[in-house]
Amino acid sequence: AGGGRLLDRIRKWYYNAAGFNKLGLMRDDTLHEDDDVKEALKRLPEHLYNERVFRIKRALDLSLKHQILPKDQWVKYEEDHRYLKPYLEEVIRERREREAWNKK
Repeated sequence: AGGGRLLDRIRKWYYNAAGFNKLGLMRDDTLHEDDDVKEALKRLPEHLYNERVFRIKRALDLSLKHQILPKDQWVKYEEDHRYLKPYLEEVIRERREREAWNKK
């Protein structure tokens, strides 16, 4: 149990050290947009996609101004959810099935 708490503290420290949360971004907002991610983004419900676009535009604006959000607006480790993960996993599974089928 003690090791788990230490690992969780390290994760939180690394999350904050990465800095994207200070711009209002979530982890999934920072993924490299390869073909799988692009397809997963197409499958997002409209409200999730719009929230992502807003966060990215705000982060770009803050970055251009060399600013960060006030600390009370930073995305907290506990509040960051992997909104894209289920869609991305589905896209990857489908791609692997296609690749396996094409090898036959």
